[in-house]
Amino acid sequence: MQVAVFGAGYAGLTLARRLERRLPPEANLIVVDESEDHLVQHELHRAIRRPSIAEDITVPIADCFDRAEIRRARVTDVDPEAGVATLDGEAELAYDVGAVCLGAATAFYDLPGVEDHATPLKRLDDAERIRTDVLDAFDAGDARIVVGGAGLSGIQVAGELAALAREEGADDATGITLLEQQGAVAPNFPERFQRAVDQQLRDRGIAVQTDAAVAEADGSTITLDDGTELDHDVFVWTGGIRGPDALAGDRPLVRSRLQLAGDTFVVGDAARVVDADGQPVPASAQSAIREARVAAANVERRVEHRLGGDSSAFEPRLDDFQFDSPGWLVSVGDGAVAQVGGTVLTGPAAVALKATVGVGYLTSVGAVRRAVGLVGEELDLDGVPDDAVDAIEDDRDAEPAAVDVRVDDEGEGED
Repeated sequence: MQVAVFGAGYAGLTLARRLERRLPPEANLIVVDESEDHLVQHELHRAIRRPSIAEDITVPIADCFDRAEIRRARVTDVDPEAGVATLDGEAELAYDVGAVCLGAATAFYDLPGVEDHATPLKRLDDAERIRTDVLDAFDAGDARIVVGGAGLSGIQVAGELAALAREEGADDATGITLLEQQGAVAPNFPERFQRAVDQQLRDRGIAVQTDAAVAEADGSTITLDDGTELDHDVFVWTGGIRGPDALAGDRPLVRSRLQLAGDTFVVGDAARVVDADGQPVPASAQSAIREARVAAANVERRVEHRLGGDSSAFEPRLDDFQFDSPGWLVSVGDGAVAQVGGTVLTGPAAVALKATVGVGYLTSVGAVRRAVGLVGEELDLDGVPDDAVDAIEDDRDAEPAAVDVRVDDEGEGED
């Protein structure tokens, strides 16, 4: 019995770790990812200003498992009905039960020049390139930086760039503009949250332009739908997401049991999920982690059913996913905005809450020392004693935390 998990992001890592504990010995678990490391995506923007944080937000995938087979390869195609995946465009991997957890890619919507002249933020290499381009612009003087897309990813990038300009003594000679095609930053969030985020951005000197859709771009100018032109030295694009290449760029619509076809499930940003209440589920880390818990139970039942070998037996009843968010968080430079229930927080309380999210997640996947490094970067704290870290690190059975921060939300008009 072959069980395959394609992708080791939030969804894939959570799902595979659960399956490793729950699947019977006769089920072989394979985890396929193109990288050796799991990236804590919701902290990636920090690497623009703090390159040293890269070590804290990358976790070797092999360190997260005890018995799963880890295969490093790019998944280039998945046939969910046949139960066959193509790796690196050549080798085929057949599976009995599988899950597509490949996340989403940046969408440029065929806007002329945007993909050629803007940098997305999906990988550490992207953060390094943004940092290099921005520092070069600072050195040249009168830096003009434009971030396209004011979902939470774009908000965090803009805030980080403003903080970097201040630290480099370039804030007086730097203009940062954040564009959003809808009528407010953080579209589709509660109005109080939007207002708090908008104020945090403006307090940092960021020019916010809403109802401003990008039409095209070249190496020096961005043109909006209404004909307005914006000069730029650096253009960062956080304006939308699409499905993974293995699904032909599509994000298929799936219902609450998360079945793509047959015994293939899809979890996280790779799909557009509708929950048990018929509500669309936002593309986010917390959604992916919560979906993965339901998917793990459903995969386990399908495996047990197939191992039972009785074709006349009733099909197992699968769980339905119901999304219920405890709140949302976003960093804005050294500040943050948090919504917990109906309460919106800013200032030190929001910053501390934001820091605990990343720390809690890293701890839950066994990366305690990285969690300590992250909280030190976030809150400028001294280290935790080694014996305390060792005691926590010995606990490998913790469940991945439900990360209460939205990532990859660019589909809302801005990842």
